[in-house]
Amino acid sequence: MSKRTILLKNANIVNRGKTMNADILIQDSKIEKIDANISYQGNVQEIGLDGLVVIPGIIDDQVHFREPGLTHKANIATESRAAIMGGVTTFMEMPNTNPPATTQPLLEAKFRIASKTSYCNYSFFMGASNDNLEEVLKTDPKSVCGVKVFMGSSTGNMLVDNFTTLEKIFSSSGMLIATHCEDEQTIKNNIDRAKTKFGPELKADHHPFIRNEEACYLSSSKAVALANKYNTRLHVLHISTADEIPLFSNSIPLAEKRITSEVCVHHLHFSSEDYKIKGNLIKCNPSIKNQTHRNALWNALLNDTFDVVATDHAPHTWEEKAQPYINAPAGLPLVQHGLNIMLNYYHEGKISLEKIVEKMCHNPAICFRIGDRGFAEEGMFADLVVLDPNKKWIIDKSNIAYKCGWSPLEGMECKGEVSYTFVNGELVYKNGEEPIQGKGLRLRFKVN
Repeated sequence: MSKRTILLKNANIVNRGKTMNADILIQDSKIEKIDANISYQGNVQEIGLDGLVVIPGIIDDQVHFREPGLTHKANIATESRAAIMGGVTTFMEMPNTNPPATTQPLLEAKFRIASKTSYCNYSFFMGASNDNLEEVLKTDPKSVCGVKVFMGSSTGNMLVDNFTTLEKIFSSSGMLIATHCEDEQTIKNNIDRAKTKFGPELKADHHPFIRNEEACYLSSSKAVALANKYNTRLHVLHISTADEIPLFSNSIPLAEKRITSEVCVHHLHFSSEDYKIKGNLIKCNPSIKNQTHRNALWNALLNDTFDVVATDHAPHTWEEKAQPYINAPAGLPLVQHGLNIMLNYYHEGKISLEKIVEKMCHNPAICFRIGDRGFAEEGMFADLVVLDPNKKWIIDKSNIAYKCGWSPLEGMECKGEVSYTFVNGELVYKNGEEPIQGKGLRLRFKVN
């Protein structure tokens, strides 16, 4: 059988902190050659890019695609379709589905669904609970991205609040542990304080008072202390406060770090002032905090204290979000637009395109030890995104791909648009055309 061959001509390739103009030859699933003026004799699909930007496909290490059991909100097919339209070629999905992925059979059931329906590459976290350590320890580190520990409650009932259990997980698991860090007792106390201070009818702008800096720091510091004690590979998700930043280091090469950290696009983009307009639409856990915290998050990202930028894509229906604050679920849909948020800040001069690629493409691959992905280089899987960096467009309901049908970014003008997305060497999305389903592969991980 002849090889499938694609030749991308005249690409501005962003990779490893540099931008170079070259052609890219793709054969079957991988990048065969990158060089100036490549010519190929044989059956080839040639695509002239006229200097458009090519980046490695984004690896989003934190999404919630809601399947199984919560598919009125989203499913693997709909949200992975939205992902490739936004330049995401690989996702790692969280276990708080219904039922939660807390046993090996339930975890593998999600992989089977994705193998049939996903538009992009995938992995799923094994979920920890207070009583499933035996199941957690059965997880294969070569084929599963990590173990997820909810040290604060969020969507789903997966809170791990037994300290003995936490110690056993951190001391026994040889896999990367990813944590949601908020102290549950602090949150409960803050709800009582908020009702006394603001009255019984709490609103969305009270959310950062309830899920405050103290709740985040107490939990994150506990996770870091446990990881240091047991030399655990720890990845702390969605840091939202200035208080937590000193827990992490920018003096150790990422490949050598045992403790890594992530910041999410909504914590970089919104501040607590936005609750007045957006209300429950930006209610998320941990909460979006004030401008001082947002500025500190940006500084920590730019000085490499934070390793990864992700979306924490967490869709809910409009009707669910329209409930009173105390009943409205936390989370917002973002996987289609995370890159656009960062590109707008690139055009404002706040961050370089090379740094965006480092934090959203290279570093997730390094942090999670993903084999042959995350870089636009010869021998790597051809997960590539072609950008028209100056194309202007506006986010509105007509171009939102999420099953929930809404975005907290509606009305935002974007500068920069995804023109093509390649997954494993297949052209799965061309701007304005229906994406191609089922080309994603299960991720494999390197074990040292």
